[in-house]
Amino acid sequence: MSATRPDIGAIFDEYFDFVWNTLRRLGVRSDDIEDLAHEVFLKLNARLSDYDSSRPLRPWIAGFVFRVAADHRRLARHRFEVYGKTVEFEAPAVPADERLQVEDERSIVREALAALDFDRRAVLVLHDVDEVPVPSIAAELGIPLNTAYSRLRLAREELATAVKRLRRRSEEVCRV
Repeated sequence: MSATRPDIGAIFDEYFDFVWNTLRRLGVRSDDIEDLAHEVFLKLNARLSDYDSSRPLRPWIAGFVFRVAADHRRLARHRFEVYGKTVEFEAPAVPADERLQVEDERSIVREALAALDFDRRAVLVLHDVDEVPVPSIAAELGIPLNTAYSRLRLAREELATAVKRLRRRSEEVCRV
């Protein structure tokens, strides 16, 4: 292995959770995440010789994740997301009412994220959740820097509006 070609096994070990979670946050159905994560690593492996070791690896990988998720979403059979409760294990020491409140908030945020335009959602998730710098996102997605910042700003505004709307709706349901 040359110094410029990282080991795919090491990349897999270090970035698997990042790839999995980013796919999930980009709206990929749970049933499809494993296959798409596999596809991301196959594409990464095929393009390792193109990697510029002077640049950070995480944004480069994020570009692959975005493109795989976007290609998957373009297929007609994947355009509609199916919502359901995601199973997340929590410590039993947390009181039930607190767990319910946290799950309600998560559901609201997931639903609000799903309502965002995919390109805006991708920039928001990559930057605000995965902490990828905006210039790196722009470079890896092949978009102008100002477009990336614009998408981020609009996604934050739309997310805040959607969360407020969904909270109001939830409160109204609880009052009934």
